[in-house]
Amino acid sequence: MFLNGIFILAIIVSFVWYFYFKTKQFRTSLPIRKKWFSAKASICLGALLLFFGLNFIIVFPSSVTYVISALFILIGGYFMYYNYKVFKHYGQFVQEEVELNK
Repeated sequence: MFLNGIFILAIIVSFVWYFYFKTKQFRTSLPIRKKWFSAKASICLGALLLFFGLNFIIVFPSSVTYVISALFILIGGYFMYYNYKVFKHYGQFVQEEVELNK
């Protein structure tokens, strides 16, 4: 029960961060910064999927749930891994882009 509460809190926090970064992405006008915020939002979306899959295993333990949760966990982990690499790549150019567009 305690672990379920932690996962629910993690799902809510990752959704809030996803929404925050998506809003920042739409509000900025600089193209590299848009991609940077998009990658951050996708990391949060991956975390949401991962935590949802883990929570699903705890709440409904059955063989069908394990398969579906494994898909959520794998897709969420992939989103987090790939978009972390994208985030690091564009992070190198964000400060330079800001300085060029002053």
